[in-house]
Amino acid sequence: MKNSIARVTGMVLMFSLILSLLAGGWGNTTALAAGVSIIDGGGWNETAYVKWSPVSNAEGYNVYVKPAGASDSSYQQLDNELIRQYPSYWRADAVGLAAGSYVMKVEARLANGSSVNAVSGNLSVKAYDRSGFAFSSNSQYGTGSGAYNDNGTLKNGAQVIYVTSKTARTVTLDVKINSSGRVQTGVGIEEILTLRQKGYDTTPLAIRFIGKVTGDDMSGQLNSSGYLQVKGKNNYSEMNITLEGIGDDAYAYGWGLLLRYVGNVEVRNLGFMLFPDDGISMDTGNVNVWVHNNDLFYGAAGGDADQAKGDGSTDLKKGSTYITISYNHYWDSGKASLVGLSETEEFFVTFHHNWFDHSDSRHPRIRVASVHIYNNFYDGVSKYGVGVTTGASAFVESNYFRHAKYPMLSSLQGTDALGVGTFSGENGGVIKAYNNTIVNADSLIYANSNAGTASANATSFDAYLASSRSETVPSSYKALKGGTAYNNFDTSVDTGVSSSDIDNVSHVEQIVTAEAGRLNNGDFTWTFNDSVDDTSYSLNTALMAQITSYKTQLVSVGGNSTSDPGTDPGTDPGTDPGTDPGTNPTPGEQVHNFTASGLNSSFFTIAGNLSTTKGTVTYNGLTLTQCLKIESSTSINFTTTKAATLTLVFNSSDGTKIKIDGTNYAMTGGIVSVPLTAGAHSITKADVTNLYYMVLE
Repeated sequence: MKNSIARVTGMVLMFSLILSLLAGGWGNTTALAAGVSIIDGGGWNETAYVKWSPVSNAEGYNVYVKPAGASDSSYQQLDNELIRQYPSYWRADAVGLAAGSYVMKVEARLANGSSVNAVSGNLSVKAYDRSGFAFSSNSQYGTGSGAYNDNGTLKNGAQVIYVTSKTARTVTLDVKINSSGRVQTGVGIEEILTLRQKGYDTTPLAIRFIGKVTGDDMSGQLNSSGYLQVKGKNNYSEMNITLEGIGDDAYAYGWGLLLRYVGNVEVRNLGFMLFPDDGISMDTGNVNVWVHNNDLFYGAAGGDADQAKGDGSTDLKKGSTYITISYNHYWDSGKASLVGLSETEEFFVTFHHNWFDHSDSRHPRIRVASVHIYNNFYDGVSKYGVGVTTGASAFVESNYFRHAKYPMLSSLQGTDALGVGTFSGENGGVIKAYNNTIVNADSLIYANSNAGTASANATSFDAYLASSRSETVPSSYKALKGGTAYNNFDTSVDTGVSSSDIDNVSHVEQIVTAEAGRLNNGDFTWTFNDSVDDTSYSLNTALMAQITSYKTQLVSVGGNSTSDPGTDPGTDPGTDPGTDPGTNPTPGEQVHNFTASGLNSSFFTIAGNLSTTKGTVTYNGLTLTQCLKIESSTSINFTTTKAATLTLVFNSSDGTKIKIDGTNYAMTGGIVSVPLTAGAHSITKADVTNLYYMVLE
């Protein structure tokens, strides 16, 4: 009788599912199959995701993705870290997908050794909008896609690492550190990036952040100013790095990013909250950088009166060029973006499809640069939109300015000369404006008769109003102070943008509010009050309170399962199946950093006590703050399969001894270096000292 009831119930459920699919399609259904209930799913830019209800007797989950219509042998298994648990559901994101239609399969592995699964409906994946100067054919690398191909898939041989609140200091990666290909294992995200700074390893690297990663989580991984630094060896060094958030809830919380001397770096799908000074700082010698689909919230208050919301959200200066800043959501930023500081040479930047959501100023504020600004939504801007000074040329086209007090300004002329005085007395630049929608501006002075009924002044103007996007601005129209003429860069160089890339200005608000910021607009919700926030540039205390009290809903990372025996699902989409970025190097090439790893090692067997009160040691560019105390009870044992050299780093005076394989060796300058034969070895106490670092090579 029980079996009959079960069969009838199953038939009813299946029949209900079929009727639901026929009636409403994937978006309105819950997929039920053999105990797994998929409750949501969707596609985004080069990403697809599914959510499912917990299976009561599941020990763990595997998740797979394949193109819709492909055979089951095409399924690729997602990395374990892409599977996460939330209070009432599980979620998995497939990253690195080319545009197309996909399905995802969720497999629950049960306690009795069996498994059940469910397959999603079709998930439509779009491509990111790769346009702007970061993709100009004139640029050094021709792309800002970082670790990815321009079709959205990971480059061949790409490495992938995951940074969470628990792994920021322990994540590992093998990095080439010299011209002969020697490999060192970096421990912690900071050491990994420091080793890559040497310039010998340009392997494509995707650094994936999961959940809320705080400044405390990043302790020891940030520079003295509170930034995670991505730095090349010298100007425009090839890096091939993408820093990206997974899902809709990845945050750099209490820290910022500093890019310096880098080429081909991408920053995407991250939320930046309470950052120090700048959220994303592109400071000195960067090229082909693409910053897109991020949420920029308040930074930590600075020391100046105009830094209550932090300083710059996305600033670039000192020779940073061929930069694209696109589809970012600026939440009441005080100073959205500074472009240029003390430059004397022309450089190129694009801003497009950004949502300046009740932010105040610098959208952007430009010195010297040639900047293309199109399809941005200026949504209640209390001070000014685009500002040009000191030799700048800006092409401002097809943007929607809704209640932006001063949509466009040039220093010491036009509106700025009427008493605004925005730019500290600097010389002016020139703006070419075309096809923008301006609603409820306080003042906008155009340069010629194309202005129609708008205010016009041929010598003291905010912008030259062009009759077509290809029109060249006559050299007779110059900045009133400084004499700069528009350089017509938009008609003479490859901007990385064609006319077909420009959306109709009447669609800009709809497109930008739907697509700017993180996946599906992120997990943070806030509604501005236009009647107050359009004109106020004060800190919104209620918004700041919600930011400072933000708590992640993420419960855990990882599906707690393994591959299905007998299947070969492949690797994370786009990766090289032979790449295992998290493993240790082969015996004979081992590094142990006591600051980052403590007593934990898969190669050395370490017994003893740690201390953080014995001083600080600087070695090979690293700042080491934790040591192993060398006492009578301390021992380190290991076996190497080939001859190697052991180097130990201490902080004791010359002549202090350490015992290796029963022989005492005296240190010089805090270093002991001893050649070893293949076989078993041990390190024990000779004198009391403190060991900070070990290298076996």
